[in-house]
Amino acid sequence: MSTVVIVGSQWGDEGKGKVIDYLASEADVVVRGQGGNNAGHTVVVGDKKYALHLIPSGILNKKAVNVIGNGVVFDPEGFLKEIDGLEAKGIDTSTIKISERAHVVFPYHKEIDRLAEEARGKSKIGTTVKGIGPTYMDKVERSGIRICDLMNEEVFELKTRAQIEAKNQIITKIYGGQPLNADEIIANYKAFADRIRPYVADTTVIVYDAVKANKKVLLEGAQGTLLDIDFGTYPYVTSSHPISGGFAIGAGIGPNMIEEVIGITKAYTTRVGKGPFVTELEDETGDRIRVAGNEFGTTTGRARRCGWLDLVIVDFAARVNGMTCMSLMLLDVLSGFETLKICTGYEYEGQIIKHFPADLNVLAKCKPVYTELPGWKEDITKCETYDALPAEAKKYIETIEEHVGIPVKIVSVGPKRSQTIIRDSIYRA
Repeated sequence: MSTVVIVGSQWGDEGKGKVIDYLASEADVVVRGQGGNNAGHTVVVGDKKYALHLIPSGILNKKAVNVIGNGVVFDPEGFLKEIDGLEAKGIDTSTIKISERAHVVFPYHKEIDRLAEEARGKSKIGTTVKGIGPTYMDKVERSGIRICDLMNEEVFELKTRAQIEAKNQIITKIYGGQPLNADEIIANYKAFADRIRPYVADTTVIVYDAVKANKKVLLEGAQGTLLDIDFGTYPYVTSSHPISGGFAIGAGIGPNMIEEVIGITKAYTTRVGKGPFVTELEDETGDRIRVAGNEFGTTTGRARRCGWLDLVIVDFAARVNGMTCMSLMLLDVLSGFETLKICTGYEYEGQIIKHFPADLNVLAKCKPVYTELPGWKEDITKCETYDALPAEAKKYIETIEEHVGIPVKIVSVGPKRSQTIIRDSIYRA
């Protein structure tokens, strides 16, 4: 087997898209296993930039099968917009397969998402208002509508009318909103169904057969460990499991089929939305990192909060994901600093703690314990080997490896696919 999972080891936005694209160029099957189009990967190939949301990054590899798994919540309108955009750039989209078990996002999910977020007032959780949470709510409540329902016109209309009637009660009576038009939604989604039908399959069979045939299977994550519904900074989290264990369910394979878990780790730390952030830099240094790293969301355009690298977080991610190695991203952004700081512990009420706390009230009171390292002035964006990096950059990487206890196999020194240093093979023979 040669099955690789890519996870974000922080709050998402770690640069997974680049590594996914790099590894997807060799993969036979690329699987998206959770989340929806609330996430995004920016992939740069040559002079072209691609913003992908629902569609797996293997779409840029002509030989790869691209699977949208059962763990994904699927927005047909968003998907078709991506399809149209890719085809306009000459990309073949016939390799995409959508799980018949995936749950469908509807306009009422988006409207309830928006109204609920507005109702929270100052307690907003920072949702992207794309209906992701409400769709997962319906899934767990066992009232959701799946792709296989969408493919059956009679079943689809029956279930959808009942759902719109129920959801209009919530929209109007709880939130004071305007009811949605069932006829209009059903007509639109029937049109979506006609276009989507050729892509629909039992994707669990596709993935399982590929693994058993020793194909190169890449399971691509969206979001990050600290956005996991169980292990993230709850309630400022997503509604699914972007950790490695989530792929066993979201792709429909056994956990023993996963061989390699790569933790994508930004060379500093960022997050969007609310919640405690121990190493946050609300000063000129934070602004400098934000501008140099272009820290604005692929999907939302929101400015990200920036801070020094927090290894308490990365160590936590390594543990809950079973990370076997790391890929260190955006190292070039740190070029030019006189000194760099890495957080290796938290001070809480006079005690040093090494483990990431579940209680956000505790986290909010934590102060970072830093290790200071010398920076480097050299431009590293043209470095093609690890040995070509400045000694200070290598020391920075080695400090991370020593603390987390796993190797950094990939180092990114720029946004392009070519600006990637591979220190060791990822796919096993």
